[in-house]
Formats: sequence, C-alpha cells, structure tokens
Amino acid sequence: MNRRELMKDVGMATGAASLLAVGAARAQGAAVAVNVLIAYHSVTGNTEKMAQGVAEGAREVQGANVVIKNVGEVTADDLLAANALIVGSPVYYTNMAGEVKTFFDNWLLKHKFPFAEFKMRNKVGAAFVTGGAISNGKETAMTAILSAMIINQMIIVSGGGAFGASATTGPDSPGVDDKELATARALGKRVAEVAVITKRGSA
Repeated sequence: MNRRELMKDVGMATGAASLLAVGAARAQGAAVAVNVLIAYHSVTGNTEKMAQGVAEGAREVQGANVVIKNVGEVTADDLLAANALIVGSPVYYTNMAGEVKTFFDNWLLKHKFPFAEFKMRNKVGAAFVTGGAISNGKETAMTAILSAMIINQMIIVSGGGAFGASATTGPDSPGVDDKELATARALGKRVAEVAVITKRGSA
C-alpha cells in the first residue's frame, strides 16, 4: 500500500469514527419520554406538600411527564403507563398508612395484577414519608413501601436520603421546611433520571 492509499484509508476511518461519535452524542442528547407517577396519602397536607416537591424535582428532567394522584384515585392504567412510581405516606405506628397498604393490596385484588405476571416488573420505584417525630419509624415505613415494590420486581432507587425522602412534621418541627422539600426534589429528580436511563437501555 502506497502513502496515498494509506492516507485515504485513514481518512475514511476517521470520518466513520466521527460520524459514529456524532450519532452517539445525538442519541445521548435526545430526550426520552418517561411517565412518572406520584401516588400519596395525606391527611394534614404535609405528605401532599412533599409530593409536590417530588414532582418539581422529576420535572427538572427533560422528557419526564409527571402525574400526581391520591392513592385511592390511581387506576390500573395509571400503573401500567408509568415508567416510575414514587409512593408517599404519613407514618403510622412505624409503618405506612392503611390507605397506602390498601393501594398495594389492590394491585392484586382490584387491578387484577397476578403475581406470576409481574406487571410492574422493571419499573423504577421509590418512597417518601412524613412523620411527627425524628425517631418514629420513617425508615421502617419507607422500607415497607420499598418491600412491596421489590416483591413486584420493580427497580428500587433512593434519593434525598438513604431510603428516600422524609420530613419531620410534629410539634418540635411543624410542617415541611425548605430543607425537607429539597430532599423531596432530589428524590423526584433521581427517579426520573433513572427512569430515562432504564427506558433508553431497554430500547
């Protein structure tokens, strides 16, 4: 091979590599649409406020379509359409609220999602909670929510805290403060980011 032929081959290879690099960059930059469902139960409004914070964080991710619903309003179609599910609950007796437990029970009883079919498989899941005191069971409540997701073969992620986002709302720290809202936003953003990654990877 003479010098001219060698330079021609090198030029063609370089051009092909450049085209591949441009294509990869475009693929990475292209928005991937994902549906993020935030389902929560709230009595005093504190958990609802955290849900709004989670939604704000998720909306920061390009391509994220966010739906917020009370757990009693969530339909089977909502669950099936979601690429990610973030569940929020107040803490009652170191556990999720009864309404949230019913929400999970209804996957089988009301929505007819047989365990053998794992209809929620590979969807991204996360949790957030509110509790009256610092040490009243927020971690165990989040673990209970995440356990229900794990049983359904969902992909669990954290964000905002070790298990998810949480807020202390009792007399010593009434309401949801800015720092706690920041953890909610961080959770929503991370869940949406992971949902984009998993959807892009499966495609």
